Amino acid sequence: MKDRIISVDLMRGLTIAAMILVNNPGSWTDVYAPFLHAPWHGYTPTDLVFPFFLFLVGCSIAFAYHHRLPSAATYQKIAVRSIKLIALGLFLGAFLLYPPFLKAWSEIRLPGVLQRIGLVFLFAAPLALHLRTGALLVVSVVILLGYWVLLGYIPVEGVLPTYERDAFNWALYVDTTVLGSHTYKPDYDPEGILSTFPAVVSSLIGVVTGRFLLTERTDKVKVMLLGGAGLVLLGHLWGLVFPINKALWTSSFVLVTGGWALLVLGAIYYTTDVRGWVWGRVFIYAGANALILYFLSSFFAKVFGSIPVGDTSLHGYLYQQIFVHDFLPDKLSSLLYAVVLVLFYLALGVWLYRKKIFFKV
Repeated sequence: MKDRIISVDLMRGLTIAAMILVNNPGSWTDVYAPFLHAPWHGYTPTDLVFPFFLFLVGCSIAFAYHHRLPSAATYQKIAVRSIKLIALGLFLGAFLLYPPFLKAWSEIRLPGVLQRIGLVFLFAAPLALHLRTGALLVVSVVILLGYWVLLGYIPVEGVLPTYERDAFNWALYVDTTVLGSHTYKPDYDPEGILSTFPAVVSSLIGVVTGRFLLTERTDKVKVMLLGGAGLVLLGHLWGLVFPINKALWTSSFVLVTGGWALLVLGAIYYTTDVRGWVWGRVFIYAGANALILYFLSSFFAKVFGSIPVGDTSLHGYLYQQIFVHDFLPDKLSSLLYAVVLVLFYLALGVWLYRKKIFFKV
């Protein structure tokens, strides 16, 4: 059985393109609603993007460790890769364009997207190495139920907890207590400490899916579509008592986003691996260097936003001069800027692939 599943590679490229798209509008004041995160509870298409990537990390873990036994060398590779991801994320959070080139310690955000990917990989990979699929499902259920009990029923300093954005929310309480000022916002971080644990489950759903794709079963599309629909439904039902919330990465959010990931992967799997239709090669090529493309897009966004040009930045100048016109709605101009950036990084991904340059973060 081949270990490369075309649909997974294709979905990875699509996901990284979506990550770059939603992170780089021309102007944050002019963004169509689907390209913004939900203000708090609920979710938008943008809220699916990061969970999709963690799901695909899980699929990759299943493929990479399918025939591998636990060993010191394997653990070392897992640890080194996790440390690299965390270090790149910390660098992005601390980098300044001008001297002293690093922010003051009090201004550095410690959590972040790459840090979360690194931590999720650090937990999910060893679990996948040691546990069968049934045990992984049990671990996932325990984490999701435990997170619900903690956030919903265990008092915070003697006060009943809340799911709202205030001091008596366990996830926010832990982040502000442990991280202090090193968070995305003064009172919370969407990649915070406690919410990392249910995020691991997002990846474990991918591990289980990856293992399933490596079997010889002929009903894979049906199972993925039914399973995905079931998770979405279950997540929405759970959301009635444990709100769907990306910033908290609630258990209902894990099920809903995992379900949508299964539905999307099932549809792509049917068209590519089952029907053999050739499409989206550009995304397959870009997906081979997904993390470095994400890193570069984030890095240069900071650089372009830091270079002063008149009363704005290089980013603002290019946006205003090239994309803003009287005949274009402001939100469309902002979206076009993001689309052009996506096309640039896709082209870079294709070039790297054809030159056989692969950055293994």
